[in-house]
Order: sequence, then C-alpha cells, then structure tokens
Amino acid sequence: MCLILFLYDIHKDYRLILGANRDEFYERPTAPLGFWDDHPNIPANIPANIPADILAGRDRKGGGTWMGVSRKGRFAALTNYRDPASLRSDAPSRGEIVSGFLLSPLSPEAYLADLHTAGKAYNGFNLIAGDHKELYYYSNREGEIRRLEPGLYGLSNRFLDTPWPKVQKGKAGLSELLPKTHIDPEDIFRLLKDCSVPPDALLPDTGMGLEWERILSPVFIRGPSYGTRSSSVLLMDYGGCNFVYERTFIGRSGKETEEDRHFTIHSPMPIP
Repeated sequence: MCLILFLYDIHKDYRLILGANRDEFYERPTAPLGFWDDHPNIPANIPANIPADILAGRDRKGGGTWMGVSRKGRFAALTNYRDPASLRSDAPSRGEIVSGFLLSPLSPEAYLADLHTAGKAYNGFNLIAGDHKELYYYSNREGEIRRLEPGLYGLSNRFLDTPWPKVQKGKAGLSELLPKTHIDPEDIFRLLKDCSVPPDALLPDTGMGLEWERILSPVFIRGPSYGTRSSSVLLMDYGGCNFVYERTFIGRSGKETEEDRHFTIHSPMPIP
C-alpha cells in the first residue's frame, strides 16, 4: 500500500472511513480481495490453530497482504517507507505484519509492542492497526507506538501526515465527505483515481531520482513498469458492520480495465 487516507471517529455514522491505493510492479503476482482459506508464514507468536478469517487481497509472492480486516473486527494496513539506499534483499516480507496482526489474539498495543522488537528485521514500513475500540500507528523508522485520536489522517511512503502533495490533496478531498450522512464509495474511488502530477518544486527527494519522483507523485500512479494495482474503500460503522470495497486495475499506462468486489462483515462488538 502506498497511500492511505482516513477519517477516524469523527463522522456520526462511521468510526472509520478509509480510502487507499496499492502501488506495485505490474508483474508481481497478486490475488484479489477475498476470504483466505489458509494462512501460511504465520509469525511464531500466532497459534497455528486459529481459523482463517482474513478478508484481504494477497501478495502471491510473499504470502501476506497490504490491507485487510478480520471477522473479529480487526483492521490493519501498511505502507512501505521509501528509502532505496537502506533496502535489504534478505529482509522478510512486510505483508506478513498485516496478516499477523489480523490473526493475533493480542490487543493492538500489545502486538505493536512485540513488533517494536521484531520490526527491526524488516525493511522500512508504516502500520495502521486497530479494532472496534482503538486505532494505532507504528513505524519501524520512528519507533514510537501512537494511539490515534479522532481526526483526519494521510499516510504515504514517509511518516503519518508527512505533507507530500498526494497526501495533502487526498486529505483535502476526503474531508469534503465529512458533512455527508450517506458515504458513497464512488466518491472515494474518484478521489483515489487522481493522476495529476504536482510541480517539481513540491516533490520529495527520497533518493529515487527526479524522473521516478514524478512517476510516484500522483495519487494514482501510471508508470511504465509500476503503478496503482488496486484501490480500496473501507467503511466501519459503530455497530460492528464493515463494508469493504476493492477496485482492481488490470493492465497499465491508462489502458487498464477495472474489476470491482464488495464484502460486508458483521463483527461481534465487545461487551462494555
């Protein structure tokens, strides 16, 4: 995942309103959104007999996912921290961090406390993880576990709310939905399909070179070998109902076709 925009606990009907784009190399094999019937590469601290209850897309190469929810009402999404100079080819797949949380019996805070130690083995990442009670942010490049307060947030490939142009533009667009009683997923999908490129003077310098910084700068990326593979919308209400939408893009360079999927999960609410 390379862009996550979300309103948390500030809409009268939804605890979480989220839109996200997953950007990846076109040739990397991927399974679309669906319920998993197995869960390989489980971290050592997860009991092997936990039933597979993950709803997510799947990276067929690494076995994990970039974003998902569970039948128990857990949610997680991850972005890579962009720093090509520090990438290690022998690091484990960051996608297992998300699936590991979705399967874990630990509270979000306890899972992140464990990850604070184990996370050093991974290349740079940012993780949003929570349940019906709380939502947290953690980056292994910052090291601080943050419980998020109600508000509007944006995350790309640096830190939470780093003011990259795509983050600023996405947050501004998402904020326009706040007064609406009915949230139409299509409004969020339109926001996530913005291909406009910001001026060079506003681009970050992450060590990729100017040409790649331009390619990676839009909300929706259309590069020659790398681009936005799918967009996701998640609406979580206050009663334990999760509405999950995914739009997958097949093809590249403006010639992609679209496939849509939609699932609804009714998660048990904790007893007060």
